[in-house]
Amino acid sequence: MNAIRGFSKIHTDETLLETAAHGSAAFPFQYYLEDVWDFDLHRVDWHWHPEVEFVSPRSGEVRCAVAGERLTLRAGQGLFVNSRAVHRFEADGPAVMPNMVFSPALLAGEESLVYRDFIWPVLARSGPCRVFDAGVPWQAKALARMNAVFALWEGEDPSALTTVRLLLELWELLYEHMDAAPESAAPSPRLQVMMQFIHEHYAQPITLDDIAAAVYVSGSSALQIFREGIHTSPVAYLIQYRLRRAAQLLRETDKSVAAIAADTGFQSAGYFCRRFRALFGASPGDYRRQRRER
Repeated sequence: MNAIRGFSKIHTDETLLETAAHGSAAFPFQYYLEDVWDFDLHRVDWHWHPEVEFVSPRSGEVRCAVAGERLTLRAGQGLFVNSRAVHRFEADGPAVMPNMVFSPALLAGEESLVYRDFIWPVLARSGPCRVFDAGVPWQAKALARMNAVFALWEGEDPSALTTVRLLLELWELLYEHMDAAPESAAPSPRLQVMMQFIHEHYAQPITLDDIAAAVYVSGSSALQIFREGIHTSPVAYLIQYRLRRAAQLLRETDKSVAAIAADTGFQSAGYFCRRFRALFGASPGDYRRQRRER
């Protein structure tokens, strides 16, 4: 089998750009066979990449958030995630999700006529994502091409040529049925800068206005950017990020709960413990014990 599997979390930089390389420079394609349930918090958390991604749950249900859209994928459906679209996958139970990530340049050189006339229009105008359902004839064909690639890469010796042929057929279907969205799917740079500001200053007593000032917008504008981009408020994201960093400290250090609360920007240890339990389903002390017993 040539699929990569066994990850437990997604790794990103401060802008949420995924740091993993997908394939190689010579063949920028990678197939993954993953169970969303196996990831930390049962979630493939927010990330983006310049490559495009195609996913199709094989079992269970996967809740997806892509840019400004939320949807649920069931077994037999598929999803196209456009280049640079911020996205997240979650599951409430086991959910095996084959997926492939590849650079559009695999299909044609970026200076070529094929890229200009057929690859780029899909990237620029088809929106952040597209759902495939077997009940729609052209989408059933797209799903068949996706599954053919998955089956190929679960075999012993997948052919690069056959892979590219199937991907070109899949891309042709996308091109023929793309929506004429006026803007590209690139994640908001202002959203990413505000997130980076939070990541750098979460231990300090920062406010909504502080976050908004990082990109020279008002607090109300910052609130709108966050809600449109990742469906939460700047302050809610700040609190969740603080809690994730606190969880890391609980796993990796012997600091007291009160010290960790202070180190991650919480003014009250009691408030920290209540919010931690709400997110992780356990008190900080129980969380630490459970993680170290694994």
